[in-house]
Amino acid sequence: MKKLAIIGRPNVGKSSLFNRLLKQRDAITSEQAGTTRDVKKRVAVVVDKEVEILDTGGLDEGCELFDRIKEKSLKAAHEADIILFMVDGKSLPEEDDKKLFYELESMGKAIALVVNKIDNDKMQEKLWEYYEFGTDRIFGISVAHNRSVLPLLNWIASELPDSSIVAPEPEVAEEDEMDGFDAALRASSDDEEFDEDEDDGFFIPEEDDEEEETSIEALEEAYRGIVKEYEAGDVNQMKVAIIGRVNVGKSSLLNALLGEDRSVVSSVAGTTIDPIDETIEYNDKKITFIDTAGIRKRGKILGIEKYALMRTEEMLETADIALLVLDASQPFMDLDEKIAGFVDKNRLACLIVLNKWDLAPREDYDKIIAEVRDRFKFLSYAPIITISAQSKQRVHKIFEMLLKINENYSQRIPTGKLNEVIQAAMRKHILPSINGMNIRLYFATQYDIRPPRIALIMNKPQGLHFSYRRYLTNQLREQFDFEGTPVLFKAKAKNQKKKPQPHKKRSMW
Repeated sequence: MKKLAIIGRPNVGKSSLFNRLLKQRDAITSEQAGTTRDVKKRVAVVVDKEVEILDTGGLDEGCELFDRIKEKSLKAAHEADIILFMVDGKSLPEEDDKKLFYELESMGKAIALVVNKIDNDKMQEKLWEYYEFGTDRIFGISVAHNRSVLPLLNWIASELPDSSIVAPEPEVAEEDEMDGFDAALRASSDDEEFDEDEDDGFFIPEEDDEEEETSIEALEEAYRGIVKEYEAGDVNQMKVAIIGRVNVGKSSLLNALLGEDRSVVSSVAGTTIDPIDETIEYNDKKITFIDTAGIRKRGKILGIEKYALMRTEEMLETADIALLVLDASQPFMDLDEKIAGFVDKNRLACLIVLNKWDLAPREDYDKIIAEVRDRFKFLSYAPIITISAQSKQRVHKIFEMLLKINENYSQRIPTGKLNEVIQAAMRKHILPSINGMNIRLYFATQYDIRPPRIALIMNKPQGLHFSYRRYLTNQLREQFDFEGTPVLFKAKAKNQKKKPQPHKKRSMW
């Protein structure tokens, strides 16, 4: 697939054109110069032809950060087959723009001069001034108003090889997995209605309305029809989000994992704005690493950083595993715990990465590990690794740990074995009664993976206290290898009186 790089100085509309070619808002755009810093890669279809588009940072100089951005942008131009050099049509041609254009033209690639912000016919007259660049491939456009973009698209398509793009078949909305579970159980228990527990606390009913117990055989038969299946290709792919506060070394870690300078790294806090991703293959598994923007305290989030936070949250909703990066050379902060809350909120598998270990006092190893376990109790399932992204110390071990975590995250426990463990746990500690009413657990089954989700069929699911859920979780972890992944329980009843309400999004704040 050919590559198309959008090159130009800051604030000329490169990311806006990138979004226009993709037909979606992907790159963060703002009037602030230097919004784009890393090279963002996406595949787009231009006039029925596929092309990989590279959105680059502005070509500017003056500080460490801008120098690194310019270096990455020029590297992208060298990798590309087609170059769009963008300029601001509201200003006069500048000598620096000409020098950059001639430098790019000397690479011998297909190149066009794109004069943006030609918003009306009057502005069209200014386009003639840009012919002094000495090229006849000039396109005066307005990305904001979608003006005169079609001729540019046709030229791009003319530089691409013929390819047949097959339109994807429309997706059929699938029934919610728990709704399917309810339907199957409903069929096995005389069409009774079902209700989903709405909280984890105790529930005291007005009266003890014992219902007829559904047979294990009927529940097993119902289970076979609704379990969510995955293809091998699905579990062999994983999205790994690298999260943490600013300046803990997330971008350095991404570069160390990839073995190349993919992400811009500088001493400027908050260098990464727009999340970037890169996919590699390791031991026949596809791993997509996502470098997210560093997160600050709420009161310190300014300007485009609020959009960066929104993008980070969106990425985490589709991720499988989180690399929670902490700075081992500094005391941990409350903000670290709030960021870790993203992992719990999105039910992600997790690996805790203590970066900058080469700067941490070695004699305090046990103390630091103990503090991590104390602060992040809700991530007690997550293994810990100490690394130095800068020196690449122990970074290679992350790959094997990710494969193991993904295996645990994707495992399915046989129904018979699962019930054996649950029944043994109940014999050791029986379910507590409520006001003399017995709470009975009839059957357990795993209905989904990534993460493992287990349904508990009960007479009164509201009577399953959170402490007993935690006890069952610990019993399962003793019998099965769930390191790195959460285990979720869903208590289900055979008496449903109302439709379950959708869970509300929880803010990390």
